[in-house]
Amino acid sequence: MPHEQILKLPREFTQKGYHILPQTPDLLAYAQAAHKAGLGVLAQDQTPWRCGGTWFVGVDALPNGPFGQLEGIDFPFYSCGLALQRLHLGQLSVVKPGYPRTAEQETAAAFAYRRDFDGAHIDGILPIGMQRRRMIKEPHAFILGIALNDCAPDASPLVVWEGSHLIMAQALTESLAPFAPQQWPDCDITKAYQEARRTVFATCRRVPLPLKMGEASFLHRLTLHGVAPWTAMQHSPREGRMIAYFRPELPNIASWILT
Repeated sequence: MPHEQILKLPREFTQKGYHILPQTPDLLAYAQAAHKAGLGVLAQDQTPWRCGGTWFVGVDALPNGPFGQLEGIDFPFYSCGLALQRLHLGQLSVVKPGYPRTAEQETAAAFAYRRDFDGAHIDGILPIGMQRRRMIKEPHAFILGIALNDCAPDASPLVVWEGSHLIMAQALTESLAPFAPQQWPDCDITKAYQEARRTVFATCRRVPLPLKMGEASFLHRLTLHGVAPWTAMQHSPREGRMIAYFRPELPNIASWILT
């Protein structure tokens, strides 16, 4: 599904792979409702926080309805061209001061990658099996993040590598070319993925996206992104930086890689 059919985006999105959606009254109202709901989730959820108690992953944690509605507030993007019928439960991602600390069973190399390269990744490419080989298992249409509170710009913002989606698309397309599309979910793309990531780090601009409450980030599904370490010294909300993420899935990986 071309992004132009999902949301009205500027022409440079095609080259940059991300776009910041400004605060609007509808988006701010939704962020406020999601923030209230998110605080309720944090108060009741007993799931241990990761990374030494500094990251609440919160997958499927938001209690939004099937069309995104929350606390009586409609999901604000259907009114501006979001071509979806239903929406999954949103992720409530919360990061606190001190992020990242070493996670349980995390290797020194994995922690260093999180600390030095923001844990950069592409959603939907998952580590599979004991050898943690990378495979495409969740073909998301896009990644939409809505900021639910205000934090200092250097309080663990989302970061992206500008234009990385173009490098990733070429590398993954070439890696999968020898196989039929129905085989793609089980193809080991580890080498192509890691080599493309190194190229991205060497050639693409790293861009922090420190959103204010009621702003949103819209990422191309192949844009390399991560979370920066928390370096802010200023006061921050008690709950930390809170963002709601939505990643609706496409029907197949062929749509994910080729559109």
